[in-house]
Amino acid sequence: AAESAPVETAAEHERILREIESTDTNCIGPTLRSVYDGHEHGLFMDKLDARIRNHDREIEKMCNHHFQGFVDSITELLKVRGEAQKLKSQVIDTNRHLQDDGKDVSQTLTLQCRVQQRNIASTIDKLTHCLPVLEMYSRLQEQMKAKRYYPALRTLEQLERTCLPKAGQYRFCSIMSENIPKLRTQIRDTAMTQLRDFLESIRKHSDKIGETAIKQLSIAITASARAPEDHNSIISRLLDFVPGAPDLVDFSPVYRCLHIYTVLGLRDVFENYYRKQRRKQARLVLQPHSNMHETLEGYRRYFNQIVGFFVVEDHVLHTTQGLVNRAYVEELWELALSKIIAALRTHSSYCDNPDLVLDLKNLIVLFADTLQGYGFPVSQLFDMLLEMREQYGEILLKRWNITFRQVLDQDNYSPIPVSTEQEYRHYTSQFPLQDPELEKLPFPKKLPFSEFVPKVYCQLKEFIYACLKYSEDLHLSSTEVDDMIRKSTNLLLTRTLSHCLQYAIKKKNVGLAELVQVIINTTHLEQSCHYLEEFISNITNVPPHTVNATKLYGTSTFKDARHSAEAEIYTSLNAKIDQFLQLADYDWLVSAQGDNAEASDYLIDLIAFLRSTFSVFTNLPGKVAQTACMSACKHISTSLMQLLLDPEVRQISMGALHQLYIDIKECEEEEKDGGKMGRSLVSACPQLLDLFLQWDWSTYLADYGKPTCKYLRVNPHTALALLEKMRESNRKNNMFAQFRKTDRDRQKLMDTIIKQLRNLIAQHHA
Repeated sequence: AAESAPVETAAEHERILREIESTDTNCIGPTLRSVYDGHEHGLFMDKLDARIRNHDREIEKMCNHHFQGFVDSITELLKVRGEAQKLKSQVIDTNRHLQDDGKDVSQTLTLQCRVQQRNIASTIDKLTHCLPVLEMYSRLQEQMKAKRYYPALRTLEQLERTCLPKAGQYRFCSIMSENIPKLRTQIRDTAMTQLRDFLESIRKHSDKIGETAIKQLSIAITASARAPEDHNSIISRLLDFVPGAPDLVDFSPVYRCLHIYTVLGLRDVFENYYRKQRRKQARLVLQPHSNMHETLEGYRRYFNQIVGFFVVEDHVLHTTQGLVNRAYVEELWELALSKIIAALRTHSSYCDNPDLVLDLKNLIVLFADTLQGYGFPVSQLFDMLLEMREQYGEILLKRWNITFRQVLDQDNYSPIPVSTEQEYRHYTSQFPLQDPELEKLPFPKKLPFSEFVPKVYCQLKEFIYACLKYSEDLHLSSTEVDDMIRKSTNLLLTRTLSHCLQYAIKKKNVGLAELVQVIINTTHLEQSCHYLEEFISNITNVPPHTVNATKLYGTSTFKDARHSAEAEIYTSLNAKIDQFLQLADYDWLVSAQGDNAEASDYLIDLIAFLRSTFSVFTNLPGKVAQTACMSACKHISTSLMQLLLDPEVRQISMGALHQLYIDIKECEEEEKDGGKMGRSLVSACPQLLDLFLQWDWSTYLADYGKPTCKYLRVNPHTALALLEKMRESNRKNNMFAQFRKTDRDRQKLMDTIIKQLRNLIAQHHA
């Protein structure tokens, strides 16, 4: 350890010496401080002295090495000093000669210099006036190059009025003056070109501008649908947040061109040109495509372009201070409004899809609300929407006509069987059936009506909803909406549904059972009409008993349909009776028959048919069943009378009348339906047969015309015709009647009665 310490100390001292040799004097302080702070100070000093002596020896060696060269240099220097003295003398002489010779030259140069100074001053003065011209012209060139035409016009004006007059008459000034009108024309033409580009741009972007305005307004209205504000105030407030035309189109060309033409004193020219071009564009925008009516997108593009056009004009109106005025914009809008309404009337008339009409109506409402927000009057558009409502109603009627036809064609005209409470509630939820007795019956049971009753009732409500959808957002009062819906529903009932019911009743292959079911169905639908009244009142919030409220005609519609079905029952029943009567084959010349004569076979079959038919009428109201029975019996009576009076039957025997009387007695014995069929038939026809079989002419002729006449229903014409047929029969069948007094007397009696009947007819005819 003792040996290693001196080694480390020696290394440290060596390092310090190197730093002293190589470090700048100003920075040697820290190095010396480390020397004095060390413990071997003396040892370091010895080492330093040794280093100094070493350097001294090296310096001495170098000096000895260069000493001879130094001596040689001194010797050369002494030689040069003498030459220098000679050169100095020569220089002084030369200077004296130059001073003497330069006095003349100096005077000449001074004169020239003063002239140059004067010229320079004059030049500087001229340049002082010309430099602004040049600088301004340079600035003008830069502005023209940068297409900053409005500042360029200002520069031209300043150059022409201020700078060029001050610059003086120079060729470049003349050239500039000549170029100024050309530059103005260039600026004017360039600005006009930019304006044309702008007009072309907004023509292309009108669709996008309008689409954005309408879309944003639609979103805003939807978002604010629950706000308790007036519709118009919502629109006006929301339009403040709708992106306007400046967000989609750069209007700077318009402002720039306006400013340029104003500076050029051509503002009127510019205004007239702009308005003329925009009127042309308005005509193009307002011209609808020929196939616009085919899709909603066609209408949407049409409306977008129009909205975009007027949004642009509104922006120009508020930002250009007179380029367009309110009168001009209102004139354009009046033109547009008339063309829009005409186009919509034409194209919407081709539409037969109620969904498309409804979508179009919503689009027109949004279109009108958007333009109303910009201050344009749109009441005529809403008036047109009310006109379109009539068309919409007609289209709905056509669609529901198809729907009702399908419902009626697909119906099985049988009471609906229900086997569970769930099924029962399903049908009663679709149709307001109020039948406590039916409620009490156990399952399975049958509803009195067939499927078409709940289906028709549901379709009536669907129609009402469809009408309500169109009435929304038309700024109508609840009373007006209620009135429109009721009138449309009445048309559906009295025209569409009534015709469909008549079609179902009148179509071929409709049996009596189906007609009976139609009567039952229409009875229930008639009873449900007040529920429809309440349904409309609930969705319009207008009480059904409001003064001047339109009443539904459903009751009369279903009553008329029921009467038609009843009449069709009577017609169908009579047609079936005619088929049986066609089988009647009476022998009109048959001789008198005994008491054991039987009714005709065809009549027995007819009675059996009527018995089974009337059993179907058990569910009908008693009056309907009774009328059907009366109608059938009256038809039988009338048909039998027609058989008697048929012109083809020229002769009738008393035996034939007796057979006919037996057939009628068979009807009297029919006890079905409380004997009504028999009584109706007896009261309708057989008085004529009684008159002939009892030969009670004295009573008939004596009491004719009296209210209490026994044979009140026997017409003398009918009696005369039948009596003449019997007389003809007697003449031909009783060839030897003239030889029997009884027959002769009977023939005379018949002649007498015929004469009396003719007199009776003549008296009443007179």
